[in-house]
Amino acid sequence: MKRIAITEKAAEIVETLKQKYGALIFHQSGGCCDGSSPMILEKEDMYIDESDVLLGYLQDLPFYMNRDQFEYWKHTHLTVDVTEGRGASFSLEIPLGVRFLIHSRLLTEEEEAFFNKKE
Repeated sequence: MKRIAITEKAAEIVETLKQKYGALIFHQSGGCCDGSSPMILEKEDMYIDESDVLLGYLQDLPFYMNRDQFEYWKHTHLTVDVTEGRGASFSLEIPLGVRFLIHSRLLTEEEEAFFNKKE
């Protein structure tokens, strides 16, 4: 089971960015600059620590979310999509005239049991 997915259109943008920039990383912080929109950054430009949760991989790129933000989203399945328009972030897709966004749905009972096991 996967907690995160990507649309075909968004995957095409990711592939374009990988060709241009090389090693990349997705991160969703919930902070400033488009709030909880996912951002794609050059891997060496993002510091990941114990306050970040790895949700999975999209197009072979890790997708991290800040732990505080994850508490709000842990009961959802997320799909990264792309839309036309400029976001207010440092994300690498912005100069292309598009921005990433998240679609969410509640986890099924089976997914909930798998991802959020009680310890």
